[in-house]
Amino acid sequence: MASFLGIDVSGLSLDALVRPEGIKISVPNDSAGFVALEKSLRGLNIKRILLEATGGYEREVMRFLQDAGYKVLRVNPRRARSFADSMGIKAKTDAIDAEVLAHFAEVIPDKPALQISPDRALLRELLQQRDRLVQQRDDDRRRLKQTQSMVVAHFLKANLQHFRLQIKLVEQAIKQQAAILNDERIAQLIQVKGIGLVTAGKLVALLPELGRVESREIASLVGVAPFNHDSGKSVGKRSISGGRFEVRRALYMACLVAVKHNPALKARYEALRGRGKFAKVAIVACMRIFIVRLNAMLRTGTPWRDLALPVPENTAQLQGTA
Repeated sequence: MASFLGIDVSGLSLDALVRPEGIKISVPNDSAGFVALEKSLRGLNIKRILLEATGGYEREVMRFLQDAGYKVLRVNPRRARSFADSMGIKAKTDAIDAEVLAHFAEVIPDKPALQISPDRALLRELLQQRDRLVQQRDDDRRRLKQTQSMVVAHFLKANLQHFRLQIKLVEQAIKQQAAILNDERIAQLIQVKGIGLVTAGKLVALLPELGRVESREIASLVGVAPFNHDSGKSVGKRSISGGRFEVRRALYMACLVAVKHNPALKARYEALRGRGKFAKVAIVACMRIFIVRLNAMLRTGTPWRDLALPVPENTAQLQGTA
């Protein structure tokens, strides 16, 4: 009989439940706890393990269990909470969350679990660190414009100099790590106008499914797929929802450049604007086409080609922001 494991992850502990046996397991969230957890699972036919994305606390145990041969899926906490609400479960404790995740693991549609290598994980952390430094730099730039104190301005200028140096250093580390990773997809992506090394690194590190799934799924993962909102004879406006924010933000910036230099995307954008679409709506539509074509390019191993693209009629109902 197949069993399913749900793990509620915190910074200090892992609370797990095996369904349908009802076996409860609680171990520390460290290497010794991982070994103890795996030992507790021996003899059980664990078909699928489900845990939530918890800001990085789940990465080590996820990697450990994958290396041990288990199929581990990670879901957005909002999906798990929505599943609990649909089951009428309003209370929330670590034990209850583990039970909910075990039940969710049993019914969630099956899909391939992508294993994140240590090299890819390091590239992801470097890219996230660069984002933090850029955010801090931009915050202090705004503070410098607003301050009326020469003393405060002196400290802010020193901070900006520090952040500029740190950003250069982390970008060098990103370049070195990308070379170590030696992922052919990065080399292909940077050949496309609008995509530099940082954006290519984000697409590969934060969207490992790129080039390995169908077009509809990749657009949904990014959060640029238009979803229907119809009921009976009522036809609602299509809108985007969910997806990976960091990937979508990187794609948005890349698409802003691409629509200026890529003839096909430029024609698509201008056609939508000519129909009276808001700029962001037109950009979102271009983002969807952009990521779908990038996905196809990587799947087939063919170089990017600037082909003329027709403007679909259903785009007229698309709404959303990037």
